[in-house]
Amino acid sequence: MAQAITTRWNAAKRAWHEYHTMYLFMLPFTILFIIFVVAPVITAIYLSFTYYNMLEAPRAIGLSNYRLLFLEDDIFLIAIKNTLIFAIITGPLSYVISFSLAWLINRLRLRQVYTLAFYAPSLTSGIAISVMWLYFFANDRYGLINYTLINIGLITEPIAWLQEQTTIMPVIIIISLWMSMGTSFLVFLAGLQSVPTELYEAGLVDGISSSLQEIFFITLPIMKPQLLFGAVMAIVNSFAVFQVAAQVAGVPSPLYAGHTIVAHLYMHGFIQFEMGYAATIAVVLFVITFVLGRVSIRLFSERGA
Repeated sequence: MAQAITTRWNAAKRAWHEYHTMYLFMLPFTILFIIFVVAPVITAIYLSFTYYNMLEAPRAIGLSNYRLLFLEDDIFLIAIKNTLIFAIITGPLSYVISFSLAWLINRLRLRQVYTLAFYAPSLTSGIAISVMWLYFFANDRYGLINYTLINIGLITEPIAWLQEQTTIMPVIIIISLWMSMGTSFLVFLAGLQSVPTELYEAGLVDGISSSLQEIFFITLPIMKPQLLFGAVMAIVNSFAVFQVAAQVAGVPSPLYAGHTIVAHLYMHGFIQFEMGYAATIAVVLFVITFVLGRVSIRLFSERGA
């Protein structure tokens, strides 16, 4: 044991002597990462084992929060179901749409203009975008969609898009997909532009005759790092949906039809001030996204093997 510690210490000293300049450049990011990522995660894990209402000091209660969350909180099960439905639909769709639009725009001449047009919605806050979409999905006959459907004769009475249990989640999904052209879209576009043109020329010589073959045999293998980043971002964004759902349906939403895991966390943490219980929800959400992120890394690693 002592010899292993000595060996590791000597290796660390050699690495510091050889790469100390790079480590110093990494130090600011490392400090900020520890303060704003590692420390909050550790704090949330600690608070998840306590009762904490922000007025009194945290009081240790063991696994009571986890027992309540998984065995007695029926609303949390609804939140999980809604979040999974949202993630299963918007995650793959936003991923495919982002890559498809990036590939299409990369082949156009005025790519900067089209890039700005598709990327601009993601620069706007979810609250502002939701306010705009509320005009489209207004519950009365003056909402744009209801007004159009009534005029063309498809319906006779306005649809309460934001109050009906069956329509709240589809509205949230539509708005979220429209806003999904974010960082992943730019990363895909940059990855497409970094693929050497010589590879496509060599592919023509080897018998590749269509754009679809170019994508599967040249583009996707070269863009593996960008595809991995996009997959992780799609997972995180899908499970972290809150702003759109809160603005469209409220917290809690009617019959909890648009209630997500983050909305459940917000309700307990900032409405009921049950910070210990909210930290428990945050830890569960962290574990879910972490596991799915590792699965994505494993899938892309196996593909590249």
